[in-house]
Amino acid sequence: MDANHTAVTEFILLGFGRGPGLQLVPFVTFMVIYAITVLGNITLVFTIKADSRLHTPMYFFLMNLSLLDFCYSSTIAPKAMVSFLTVGKTISYRGCATQLFFFSLFVTTEAFILAAMAYDRYTAICNPLLYSAAMSKPICIQLLVGAYICGSLNSMVQTGFTFTLRFCASEIDHFFCDVPPLLNLACSNTYINQMVLFPLCGLIIVTTALIILISYAYIISTVLQMRSAAGRRKTFSTCTSHIVVVSIFYGTVSFMYAQPSSLSSPDQGKLVSVFYTLVIPMVNPFIYSLRNKEVKEALRRTIGWLLAWK
Repeated sequence: MDANHTAVTEFILLGFGRGPGLQLVPFVTFMVIYAITVLGNITLVFTIKADSRLHTPMYFFLMNLSLLDFCYSSTIAPKAMVSFLTVGKTISYRGCATQLFFFSLFVTTEAFILAAMAYDRYTAICNPLLYSAAMSKPICIQLLVGAYICGSLNSMVQTGFTFTLRFCASEIDHFFCDVPPLLNLACSNTYINQMVLFPLCGLIIVTTALIILISYAYIISTVLQMRSAAGRRKTFSTCTSHIVVVSIFYGTVSFMYAQPSSLSSPDQGKLVSVFYTLVIPMVNPFIYSLRNKEVKEALRRTIGWLLAWK
C-alpha cells in the first residue's frame, strides 16, 4: 500500500488531447484570454487605487475581486500553456497539490466576496442612513479577512482530503489539478471524499448564494417602493453588473462542484472549467467598467493623467 502511495511522484496534464503532441490551438486561445485578463484586472485595480473618488466600500470589494480574478487565473493559465507546448506535460506531486490549494483558496474567497458585495448594495439601498457605520473601513477589512479565512479552511480540507488518497495512475484528464479528475485516478476508496468534499462545496455555494438572494430580495422590495421611475432605474443600475457576474460565476461553479463527478463527463468539465478559470476573470473587469459610469470616468482620468505625465 505504501508503494502504491509513493509510486506517483508526478502527474501528466493531458489538457485537450490524449497523446503527447503539442496543442497549439489551446495554447493560443489561453494566451490571448490570459493576456486580456491580466491587462483588464490590473488596469481596474490601478484605476480604483489611483482615483480617490472610488475609495468607497463598493469599489474596495471590486478591487479585491479583480485581484482574485488575476490570482486564480494565474494559478491555472501559465502552467496549462506550458503543458500545451511540451511533450511530457508533467506537473510534480507537490506542484499539483499547491495548484489545487491556491485555486480552491481564490475561488472560495471570491464566492464570499461576491456575497459581501451584495450585502454592501443591500446596506446602501435599504439602510442608507446607517451605511457609513455598517460599511466602515474596519468592517470592510473584517469581511475581506473573513472571506480569506473561509477560503483557506475550504482549501485545506479539499487539498488535504484529496492528497491523502493513493493514486494508481498519473494521467490527469484535465488542463489543471482539480478535485474531480484527481479522484478518478485514486485506487483507494473515495467514498469519504465524495461525502465530504462535494457537500462542503455545495454548502459554500448555497450559503453565499442565499446571502446574495436575500440581499437582492430586500433591494428589489425597496426599489419597487420608490415613486420615481428614474430613481428606480438609477438605483437598480448600480446592481446590474454584480447580478450578471454572480449569475455566471454561480452557474458554472455549481455545475462543477455541487454535484458528484459521475454526473458530468470529463469533456464537459473541461469546457466549464475554461469558462470559470479564464473567461469569467477576463470579462469581469469589462462588465463592471462598461456598465459603470464612475469607473469609465475614472479610467478616462487615469488615462489622461498617464498621457499628460509622459
